[in-house]
Amino acid sequence: MFENNLQNDGVRSTSILTSHSSVDEDDMEPNESPTRPAVTGQDVYLIVQKGAARLSVIPLDPEQRYTVGRASSNRVVIPDAKCSRQHCELFFQQGQWLVRDLESRNGVTVDGRKIENDWSLRPGEVIAVGNCTLVFSHERPDDSSSAPVSAGGMPFTIIDRKSGTQFDSPSGNHEPAAAHDAAELFRMARRMNAATDINTLADCVLDGLSAGTSASVVAVLLLPTDSPAPAVEDLEVVALRAPEDRPDVAVSEYLSRLVLAEREAVLAHDIAEQTHLAERKSLHELAADSAICAPIRHGDAILGLIHLYSTDPRSPLTTEQLEVTLAVADQMSGNLQALQTQARLAQDLSKVENHVRELNEQLEVETELVGTSPSLDKVRHAVARVARTDATVLIRGESGVGKELVARAVHFNSPRKDGPFVCVNCAALTESLLESELFGHEKGAFTGAAGQKAGKFEQATEGTLFLDEIGEMSPEIQAKFLRVLEGQAFERVGGGKPITVDVRVVTATNRDLEEAVREGTFRADLYFRLQVIELHVPSLREHPRDIPEIAQHFLKRFARRSRPQVRGFTSEALNLLQQHSWPGNVRELRNVVERAVILSEHEWLRPEDISLTRLSVTDPAPLHVQGTGSENGSGEYGEGLETAVDPHVDLLGSYVQQEITLDELDRLYISAVLNHFNWNKSQAARTLGIERTTLDRRLKRYGMKRPE
Repeated sequence: MFENNLQNDGVRSTSILTSHSSVDEDDMEPNESPTRPAVTGQDVYLIVQKGAARLSVIPLDPEQRYTVGRASSNRVVIPDAKCSRQHCELFFQQGQWLVRDLESRNGVTVDGRKIENDWSLRPGEVIAVGNCTLVFSHERPDDSSSAPVSAGGMPFTIIDRKSGTQFDSPSGNHEPAAAHDAAELFRMARRMNAATDINTLADCVLDGLSAGTSASVVAVLLLPTDSPAPAVEDLEVVALRAPEDRPDVAVSEYLSRLVLAEREAVLAHDIAEQTHLAERKSLHELAADSAICAPIRHGDAILGLIHLYSTDPRSPLTTEQLEVTLAVADQMSGNLQALQTQARLAQDLSKVENHVRELNEQLEVETELVGTSPSLDKVRHAVARVARTDATVLIRGESGVGKELVARAVHFNSPRKDGPFVCVNCAALTESLLESELFGHEKGAFTGAAGQKAGKFEQATEGTLFLDEIGEMSPEIQAKFLRVLEGQAFERVGGGKPITVDVRVVTATNRDLEEAVREGTFRADLYFRLQVIELHVPSLREHPRDIPEIAQHFLKRFARRSRPQVRGFTSEALNLLQQHSWPGNVRELRNVVERAVILSEHEWLRPEDISLTRLSVTDPAPLHVQGTGSENGSGEYGEGLETAVDPHVDLLGSYVQQEITLDELDRLYISAVLNHFNWNKSQAARTLGIERTTLDRRLKRYGMKRPE
């Protein structure tokens, strides 16, 4: 228990707090007359005060010596840093009371004069020790003459206030009693640190203060975490310890309001003796004789309050217990802030997890292979068999067929579905950037590497890494990639620390890897390592029966985003979609449906709402770009095409092979759009996404005219 310091002669030593009272100090006239006789040893009192607050009245016995200091062994204990362990002493000798400085660090003053030798005390003289005063008097002050501290009509005496404790800055010089309190505080702190929730933390505080003080009622009240300013109305009792016969007691709103306003712990005495207690209903119901209220502070914020009440006049709450309560409140504040932050983070994490779960469910829906044709059923069954394993998968197919969709299906049907799915397009990055993207880099590894970055392999650990356009990877990157596939460690760019990862690799390409191996642009050992399991995704023209179902799938998605009134396709529109060759495969179909949903004004999409490209890829023949049409540009786009790249597989790649310029592509595409709309320039400009005046300037630039 946190004990009071009691002397054997029945005089209780008085502990004075270091914080300043908010009341005005009483004016005392110093005894300056050297002619007044010294006071005899009878009926003499030492009045201990801090400011205007009277802390104790000690009758002085001529047979005793009264030491004053910071040490708990003194008759009058003043735990103040400015007070020495043994500061001074009072004693009776040769018919007079004397005060002697015990070689204190800051000295002793009597009525403002520093003393050096034994000083004969006279009635009314004031001894200053630390932040309190000792008034030497031959009259015992009346209880009625001690005006209670008034703060808005307070009906009881505030004995002390405290904004800090001696435990705030451990110096290792605690007195025996204070050391005992510090040890108990340490044990309480360990129990509070072990608390996993706020209620358990509050119970730890109740247990410690109930056992360590003379309080019969202990309560912990907290403010909401989002409270803009502390208010009594917002306080909520989270833990209460009270006598069994009064389990529903209410704490003092007045004390709560006082402490919230002044941010200091207060100790109130003589509550039951005040004549106007009826004004404070809660204190009246408690029948409390003394009370402590301490703020739970964290930085500039107040998180709550701790209330202590003693109903036994023989065991009032003391200044030592006030100091301990404030120390407990300060310790609790750190734990409370951490638990509140933890609860807030857990709540945020739960929200994020729900959001991620919703996104994963959406991704799982989007990984469904839409269609019922035998060719798609074959892919679907292959995915189901492959997904259960960790084998490397190579997905092959034309551009736009949905290879990434198949890769997602492999991931979300595998045991790794709760892990990350990370995508990298190898064709979109240069060699140096691709190496950094895959394997990460250290700070300063190259110009612009301002910090360390984890690569895609690290980001995909315990998940799946999907590498699209694997055929575009340079031989140097291929070698490093092969080592990782074989389970070896790798280093970040500019680093030397080996890193190992647990990643499943799925790759995709539309290139002829066998031809690349023959040409020496793709490593044979990597080719065989990737081709553990190969999945072929058919082009859209290989399963045209699935076009209506896929188109309706895209329509529902885009209608939810922009045009919910669009419900579907007319039969004529579906026939038009099924008759198209779809050189761009599912990607092209997706774009056509999105454009129709956005631009159409109909509930059911009609053929005129669907804008299909008139680009067609014919059998290979010598490319004749300059002669692809008449001089006015009315010729069929792509007529007579011959490329080193199969245009059915990679349309844009075929253009690159023939070194077609951007202006040539621009002219041919404008010609195709104009022909589709029968040279309606307004409709053509809207489809091209340009102004009508811009279209006219381009027609003039390319020398294009409406055909006769």
